[in-house]
Amino acid sequence: MSTAHLLSLTDQQVALISRALADHRRYQILLQISASTEAVPCAELLKAHPVSAATVSHHTKELERAGLITTLREGKYASFMMQRDVLRAYAQQLTQFC
Repeated sequence: MSTAHLLSLTDQQVALISRALADHRRYQILLQISASTEAVPCAELLKAHPVSAATVSHHTKELERAGLITTLREGKYASFMMQRDVLRAYAQQLTQFC
């Protein structure tokens, strides 16, 4: 894969992603979303994680704020898509330390 197409993240974006991924529950939610090529409905996240809807909402908002997912809304329903290009850019920037 060519690195010419990777996004360039700011230090603030890298910090937001690091903070988002540091939480075990958010990491697990991101894994679930990333396992699908389709948008993952919030109801599927609620089935897989034994926490309240408000807690899932908080975690997905943090993942969205970090740029790792996008929220798709249809009325009162939400689904989530992984932003793989952002995660690739983050991983690429971390490899600069090696």
